[in-house]
Amino acid sequence: MGWLDRVETARKTRDVQNNAQGTLEQTARAAVAGLLLAAPALMCFRGLASCAVDPDVGWQLQSGLWILQHHALPHSDPFSWTEAGRPWQDYSWLFDLILLKLYTWFNLKGLVLYTASMAVAITWAVYRLISRVQPDFIQSGILTVAALLCVARDFTPRPWLFTILLFAIELDVLLRFRRGGRAGILLWLPPIFAIWANLHIQFVDGLLMLGVAASEPLLARWARWGPSSQNARPLWVTFAACAAAPLLNPYGFGIYRDAWIMGSQTGVLNTVGEMHALAFRSPGDYLLLFLALGAAAVLFRRDCPAPFEVLLLAISAILSFRSQRDAWILAIVAVALIAEKLRPPIEDTDRTPAWAVFPMLAVTSAVFAIGFFGLQVTNARLRAFQAKELPVQAVEAVKQQNDPGPLFNDYNWGGYLIWRLGRPVTIDGRAGLYGDSSIARSMETWGGHPGWATDPQLLAARLVIGPVRAPLVQLLRLDARFRLVYEDRVAAVFVRSAPREQGALQGAAITAERPQEPSGGRNGRNRYGKAPR
Repeated sequence: MGWLDRVETARKTRDVQNNAQGTLEQTARAAVAGLLLAAPALMCFRGLASCAVDPDVGWQLQSGLWILQHHALPHSDPFSWTEAGRPWQDYSWLFDLILLKLYTWFNLKGLVLYTASMAVAITWAVYRLISRVQPDFIQSGILTVAALLCVARDFTPRPWLFTILLFAIELDVLLRFRRGGRAGILLWLPPIFAIWANLHIQFVDGLLMLGVAASEPLLARWARWGPSSQNARPLWVTFAACAAAPLLNPYGFGIYRDAWIMGSQTGVLNTVGEMHALAFRSPGDYLLLFLALGAAAVLFRRDCPAPFEVLLLAISAILSFRSQRDAWILAIVAVALIAEKLRPPIEDTDRTPAWAVFPMLAVTSAVFAIGFFGLQVTNARLRAFQAKELPVQAVEAVKQQNDPGPLFNDYNWGGYLIWRLGRPVTIDGRAGLYGDSSIARSMETWGGHPGWATDPQLLAARLVIGPVRAPLVQLLRLDARFRLVYEDRVAAVFVRSAPREQGALQGAAITAERPQEPSGGRNGRNRYGKAPR
């Protein structure tokens, strides 16, 4: 063998070693990425209570059951006696059916599986959004984790998880087009919006983002603000198609009417806890603020940022700081802009190969399964969580005694009572149906504010179920119009007294009905002295 042959052999050996080392590094990177994707699932398995005690799930399960039973979609409210017959559209009907099927197959575990699976999908979408422009694996991972920590508050079995996922995918498509991608990539958006509009009403947030992107060339010319090399025609055509796609739903243009009602309903921002502004009492709130400041810093480090980027960040900040439930918007937009502006000037060719997806998915699936069974995600544990927060035993007591209605309940428990009690309620979590005034009146009555005794819905009720610590419950103990018939650590149940009983002493009437042993035991007592199962 000549010296040229020896050199060639050494070169081939070195190439094989480099390839083997590169394959090993890519496999290790894929495994770490798989762990990253599985992390939100483990968070859901650890925080089972948030999946089990969400009361709004109840009315959505009942709506899915109503659709299957009637082979149609509701056009008027079938779940409350206060709004019976009033026009109502179940704009998340497709989600309701999906959730009902999961509940039918897995019982309460189906709620956890839905939440955990969607959390993994959201993390994957955000990671792909970032890694397309940021080749550094560590930086991509850090930004993904930062966004995940801000979005984690929304990991509950609600339809908005579909909105978060589809919003991240839409932003990825728009940014790829803005970086010089072909207009054909925009063809993905109309089908996405057609599905999105049947899952959750917040498809309008994605439509708003697309409208901002389409308006950028006009803003650049009209206000002489920033450079814009974007072709407006494909964006406006896509915007028109995406605005028409939501009409492919059973309610037609009515979906936009519901979106307008929900968007203009400002009263819930002050009355519904999940709609309150960020209180900055948790690390995630401050992390979101730092991400917003970081995105602004990388945008304005040059003289004239693009109008789309500035407007997108500003609108996202307004929506997210206005309501903590929408903090995910700013989190996703901020990490996307930071990754976009910090990408290296020279394109890195060391990209993750296509084959690395398989070990990544294998690790994610393995960790998902280990976490699900190792952390004991069982229906028994989930029911135990429900019994600590929801009127589980009170509902069983009411079913056994078949106490008459109408039922008076608070806002938070309405959805659960629709599903478990199976009778019309006073109010539930469908804020768009009841309106600001009804929600505010319910909150004031249950808070024991002046005028509670003249609430027309309370006056019409024959059965009251409420949290045992609610001020109204304490007031009803002294009200001769109602008798306490059941109480445990979570809930109290009152029925309207017979006319002849209302003349009795108020305090004596309640004392006679209350059990002699300390109330609030683990197993409450009904009026016949029997502990509900």
